[in-house]
Amino acid sequence: MRKGSIRFRGVRKKREVIDIDITSLLDILVILLVFLLRSYDSAGVILNIPKDIVIPTSQSSSLNNNGVVVQVSPKNIWVDDKEVVNNETTSKIYSADRRLILPLYNELVSKKNEVQRIAKTTPNADKFSGVVNLVIDKTVKYSYIKKLMHTCAEAGFQKYKFVVMGQEQM
Repeated sequence: MRKGSIRFRGVRKKREVIDIDITSLLDILVILLVFLLRSYDSAGVILNIPKDIVIPTSQSSSLNNNGVVVQVSPKNIWVDDKEVVNNETTSKIYSADRRLILPLYNELVSKKNEVQRIAKTTPNADKFSGVVNLVIDKTVKYSYIKKLMHTCAEAGFQKYKFVVMGQEQM
C-alpha cells in the first residue's frame, strides 16, 4: 500500500503564472499586414467591350496588364475605344503588301509616340511597355488575327495579351 496517497489526492501543485511577451508576435502580425496591403492589387484594367464582339473562353486566369487595348469584331477595329476601322473603310485598309492594316498601324504609332512623350516630360510616368491587350471576337479568322499581330509588332507593340472570357463570367 502506498503511503499518503489518499491524503494528497485532492491537493494539486499550484502552477506558476507565466508572463508571455507578445511584442514579437505583434511585430510579426504588423509586418504580415503591411506586406499583404502592399501586395494587394485591387485595380485591374476595365474594358468597355462593344456588343459586336463575342469573346472566346479561357482555361487559365491571370490579370491583364496596362497597355493599349485593341478590340476587333468581324467588321470593326477599335483602339482604346476609338474606332479606326469600320464597314466604310474596309476596302482601303491594307498596305501594298497586304500585311499591314494601315489605320490600325497609324493609331498605334501615335499611341506609342504619346506614351513616350509623356514618359519624357513626366518623371514618374510609366515607360512604354510595348504591351497590347487584344480583345478579339471568336469568329474572326486566324489570317486576320495574324495581320493584326503583325501590324501591332510593326508599330512597336511586341507583347500580346489576349483578353478572353473566363468560366465564372459565362
